[in-house]
Amino acid sequence: MKCPFCGEDNTRVVDSRPVEDTNSIRRRRMCESCGKRFTTYEKVETIPLSVIKKDQNREPYSRSKIQDGILRACYKRPIPVEKIEEIMDSIEGEIFDRADREISSSQIGEIVMEHLQALDAVAYVRFASVYREFKDVSTFMEELKKFMEP
Repeated sequence: MKCPFCGEDNTRVVDSRPVEDTNSIRRRRMCESCGKRFTTYEKVETIPLSVIKKDQNREPYSRSKIQDGILRACYKRPIPVEKIEEIMDSIEGEIFDRADREISSSQIGEIVMEHLQALDAVAYVRFASVYREFKDVSTFMEELKKFMEP
């Protein structure tokens, strides 16, 4: 790191601490040449993930969109908020562990449904009814039969 005062790149870290509410590290540095101190902030740089929608448009990934869908599916169900946060973290882990920097909204929907199916049958069917755009009661019943079969 170059010193902002003298331009030398001979600096050392004196103190490091995490910054609250962000994923950054605050580093206090000292220049070995001029002896002056300065502060830098270090943040992980991630490659943004794009979501390919059904109409082939692309938009940036948004955790809140998935979370909103899951919260709607789990509405008035006996599921603790901590459990919802756990599956959100697990879903995001699956999404970001892929080598691609693009993912289709249908792949995200399938991942969410896998997790909801393991969590709560009613939440799963609620989510699936919106995601798969059930057109009538027979489509809804077909999905329910999957749970009733041993």
